[in-house]
Amino acid sequence: MPEAEDVRRVALSLPDTSEKIAWSMPTFRVAGKMFATLPEDETSIAVRCPKEERDELVLAEPGKFWIADHEAQFAWVRVRLAALEGEDELRDILADSWRQAAPPRLLDSYPELGLPEGS
Repeated sequence: MPEAEDVRRVALSLPDTSEKIAWSMPTFRVAGKMFATLPEDETSIAVRCPKEERDELVLAEPGKFWIADHEAQFAWVRVRLAALEGEDELRDILADSWRQAAPPRLLDSYPELGLPEGS
């Protein structure tokens, strides 16, 4: 099961990513734009996710994904770290959120982090 330090290590391994404390919690930003947070007790992460996909994820895997009340109007979803299958899944989730926040110049510079096939 990934833990907070795994989140930090994986997030900071993504290009042009920095960590900044905001709202009394660690946040991770690409080129200054937030793509992940480690809220409250650090047993979950919040990541960017289009609302349509977010709703589907929550319905399909409610033990893994949920929407925090104060984030319902935003395109973010929470992910329970204990429910992840391992670091590969954590990396996929963080990279997907990173792609949504990264500027085009970074997406062009790191095609291996680009949109998945079929998108």
